[in-house]
Amino acid sequence: MGSFDLPHSSSFKGGSEIFLRNVFENILKTYLRKNPTAKTIWELVQSMDNEKICYDHFTFRTLKVDGYGIDSLSSFFMDYGYKIGGGLDFPKKKLRVLWFSPPDVHVPSDGHGLGNGPLPRLVIAEVLVDELSPESQGIIRKYLKPEGGKQAVLSSTLGSLIWEKPTWTDFEQLAKESEFAAWTLIHGYTMNHLAFAVHRFKHRFSDIKFVKQHLEEKGFKLNSDGEILKVSQDGLLFQVSSISERLPVTFADGVTETIPASYIEFTQRQVLPEFKDVPHDEIKEFHRREAFELNNANHVMESTRFTTKF
Repeated sequence: MGSFDLPHSSSFKGGSEIFLRNVFENILKTYLRKNPTAKTIWELVQSMDNEKICYDHFTFRTLKVDGYGIDSLSSFFMDYGYKIGGGLDFPKKKLRVLWFSPPDVHVPSDGHGLGNGPLPRLVIAEVLVDELSPESQGIIRKYLKPEGGKQAVLSSTLGSLIWEKPTWTDFEQLAKESEFAAWTLIHGYTMNHLAFAVHRFKHRFSDIKFVKQHLEEKGFKLNSDGEILKVSQDGLLFQVSSISERLPVTFADGVTETIPASYIEFTQRQVLPEFKDVPHDEIKEFHRREAFELNNANHVMESTRFTTKF
């Protein structure tokens, strides 16, 4: 990993494609540094085919209050040509999600990774803070000061909180109502998870059923909420995710507890029925199933459940 040489990079909105790719690279480095199990899986996948891996999406969590919500991250990426692809609402979780499609950039036929591969979709969630109890709102607002959300992308690349680290007392109280909000308060803008584009692999991992079997044989814990292999209603989107490992965190009041960190996902997008006759070596991303599935996403989010019962 490092700086990129992009002699064939396309011009696009916002300036340098190299800069955008380096932002993603630093977000990835921070994520791998903070999540040892995810890094082990990432290295396993990387070793399968001489590092020729591609990403389907990068996912983040935010808090919709005082400029810290989805816009705090998305505005930067939209400056570089990302566009809203669609949204998902989770009323029970008091959560809203938007996903963004990447700009059209030149990708060599053998392009891979963040250096010269396809740019990942972005998935950004926000907790609807105003819908939480007054007690939970008070905890969140105590830490998130106005205007701080402007530093969201920098926070994500560094892996540092913009706000002060919460106390265990506040964290535990918030988690009783919203584990999602509590996770975000302690982890901030660190990437929640990345998803590999299984359909772009050239090796055995190009079959998500093999991925599932291989990870299970290696002893990795997988999210079985709604089945381990999550399939969309149309049968064209498959997802498998790990369970977030629990890592020790020392809170502001000196209490140290183990809490869920981030996880890793595998996504396989099947070819749409209308393109079933397109030769395999001519299939592009637009020939495949786009967007996300509400039911799948609801189950995948449980990868960071605090009281894991999988």
